[in-house]
Amino acid sequence: MTELASLMTDKNLIDGAWVASSSGKTITVTNPATDEIIGTVPDMCADETEAAIAAADKAFPTWAAMTAYERSEILEKWHDLIAANTEALALIMTLENGKPLAEARTEVSPANILWAAEEAKRVYGRIIPSNVKNRQLQAVKQPIGVAGMITPWNFPSAMITRKVGPALAAGCTVVLKPDHRTPFSALALGILALKAGMPKGVLNIITGDAPMIGKILTTHSKVGKISFTGSTQVGRILAEQAATSLKKMSLELGGNAPFIVFDDVDIKETASRLALAKARNMGQSCVSPNRVYVHEKIHDAFVDALLPIMAGWKVGNGQEDGVIVGPLIDAKAVDKVARLVGDAVKKGAVCVLGGKVHALGRSFYAPTILTGVTSEMEISRTEIFGPVIAIQKFNDEAAVVKAANDTEFGLAAYVFTNDLGRATRVSTNLQYGQVGVNWAVISFAAAPFGGIKQSGMGREGGIEGLDAYLETKYIAIQT
Repeated sequence: MTELASLMTDKNLIDGAWVASSSGKTITVTNPATDEIIGTVPDMCADETEAAIAAADKAFPTWAAMTAYERSEILEKWHDLIAANTEALALIMTLENGKPLAEARTEVSPANILWAAEEAKRVYGRIIPSNVKNRQLQAVKQPIGVAGMITPWNFPSAMITRKVGPALAAGCTVVLKPDHRTPFSALALGILALKAGMPKGVLNIITGDAPMIGKILTTHSKVGKISFTGSTQVGRILAEQAATSLKKMSLELGGNAPFIVFDDVDIKETASRLALAKARNMGQSCVSPNRVYVHEKIHDAFVDALLPIMAGWKVGNGQEDGVIVGPLIDAKAVDKVARLVGDAVKKGAVCVLGGKVHALGRSFYAPTILTGVTSEMEISRTEIFGPVIAIQKFNDEAAVVKAANDTEFGLAAYVFTNDLGRATRVSTNLQYGQVGVNWAVISFAAAPFGGIKQSGMGREGGIEGLDAYLETKYIAIQT
């Protein structure tokens, strides 16, 4: 295992070298649990962004020409190094993001990289039957080129490995821009990538002004693909910029996930699964249950089952044993959650647990349960991104599906029922890119992840995620 200090760097990775900003400017990164300064990273200029793209472009022909087996060998070594350094990587994540160590350890798991490394060996083309003698028709897959990636703070490791793993496995080179609040997780992965034998220029990591770097990546002629995870508002801006050069894009944007509970479920088990999903990263997840619909026949019993679970959550610094709810990413995030809860209560919702900033102050918000929520309240239309469960009653299947679909978002949805026919009907009719039936933590390296409507375009994970970094070429050969 590598010591923590050797995985922490105040430099960026460009063309295989660790460099500072030419301006000398830096970005300060703080621990959301304590407000203590963790360190600084470069505030890169446009010149360094251009240099990173140039390095990736220069490295592309050689990396793409390697066999899938050769690329996979390097990726598998990277996977092994990440796995061997789980504790250090998890601690870095907890320091800069705030999530509990136990959850950080799970996120660090490099399954996305291993999946991509293995699947790259199965990127098949095909021979197409010809209508002319002595003519062979082929369809082959080739890497797009340089991939520009912009990743968020809420899953500072998983969002990177889910993008970078498939891109590198496909033969693309990468310029990665992690969020300025959680850059050390990305840079640590870069350190281990070089140790695994990643050739210089194949993976470049830069930190700095997001709008500036984003605009350069989306408009640069040498960048062939953009992958972004973040808000719908920013996704629209990037898409508009990328349209000028018709770049391929994968956008994983905002969500407003419905969680529908019918009256035939095991109430305690379902309440436990809801709580588990909501506790993940303190509710700061685009697939977190946002609108909880509970059948009126079991509503009160369900709330009674949920209450002791959430009341028992330990709130505190993610480095402490037993903590379930760490801090939100910053004070601004707390203000947003407090505003949504306050609006709901003002409009008639009942707060049966929490409903306020936690006694620890700073970025901590108390686990909260609201009942009597309606679709008119802002909390039903906005991603909460906090440890708040907002419950509405329903009594009709068709009506609840209609209510669940009544949003511009379409990322994830969840339905809980023991009626197979109902599960099939509802999951089919829900307008979402992914649906969990009787389970609410459904992400998996081998499965496609992504949304529809204003939740984005494209898929990550599975064969779809690898195909996103490949172009299909048709070759007709007359013999």
